[in-house]
Amino acid sequence: MDHGNYTNDYIRGILQSVKTIALVGASSNPARPSWIVMKYLIERGYDVIPINPGLAGGELLGKPVYASLADVPHPIDMVEIFRNSEAAGPITDEALTLEPLPKVIWMQLSVRNDEAAARAEAKGVKVVMDRCPKIEFGRLSGEISWQGVNSRMLSAKKPVLAGKGFQKLSLNRPR
Repeated sequence: MDHGNYTNDYIRGILQSVKTIALVGASSNPARPSWIVMKYLIERGYDVIPINPGLAGGELLGKPVYASLADVPHPIDMVEIFRNSEAAGPITDEALTLEPLPKVIWMQLSVRNDEAAARAEAKGVKVVMDRCPKIEFGRLSGEISWQGVNSRMLSAKKPVLAGKGFQKLSLNRPR
């Protein structure tokens, strides 16, 4: 896998297939990127599980907070790592002990650990590094263009809305 260049289909496939996301490094501070990403993903229909030992036992955005991945009482589809590159190794190793294995290990912007990625891929787990699922969802759905950002997606076809209420687009965009 070329971790410097992911195809749109690879990222879209991940974001369409996962439902439960464990966000390691979740923050209770609304100004922190992990809080913003968690809120966005919840609003897009994902079941986001906050992982933070300092907040364990409490709630964050209406979700119970767990101290570790092993404490989560149900399967996890994707582990999103909001910690530094060095910490990504042990977090990936913890994720690889879960039964069943998560489908994806996703390392946030500026987080890259090639050794951890190789261990995960050796067990059949997909890996994304140095990317943000909020940005990728917004880019692939077309929402990011509402802020004037070039999504690198060009289509004359109308995007698909993701339900009722506030404008949200789905990933079921024409390619």
